[in-house]
Amino acid sequence: MSYRRDNRSSRSSLVDGFDSLEEGGLRASSSYSREINEHDNDKAIESLEDRVSFLKRLTGDIHEEVESHNQLLDRVGIKMDGSRGMMMGTMDRFKNVFEKKSARKTCSLVVYFTLAFIFIYYLIRMLGYFTLG
Repeated sequence: MSYRRDNRSSRSSLVDGFDSLEEGGLRASSSYSREINEHDNDKAIESLEDRVSFLKRLTGDIHEEVESHNQLLDRVGIKMDGSRGMMMGTMDRFKNVFEKKSARKTCSLVVYFTLAFIFIYYLIRMLGYFTLG
């Protein structure tokens, strides 16, 4: 349908062109319209060139921004790895301290129970000695 409309409008413009122009005027009109079309095309090309150069600058800026963020993330990752190493060392030290304290507590508990057992044994033995005696 749009083809029919375009075809009708171009026919009416040709008919109007024939009515208003003399015999040689048609060639001048078609060359003039070509010049206008070329001028419009040149403007469109310039506009596209401007847009393309803008997009190139924009993508270049985005690329630089992405690269700087990647470098920043790499540095943060390296620092996090270092911090993780320090934390693991600290946790190992705490674990050793708590294990030593736990072993010390266990040993001290065994010693206290042994001493208490010996004390109670002698206490019972002394009490039996005094009651039998």
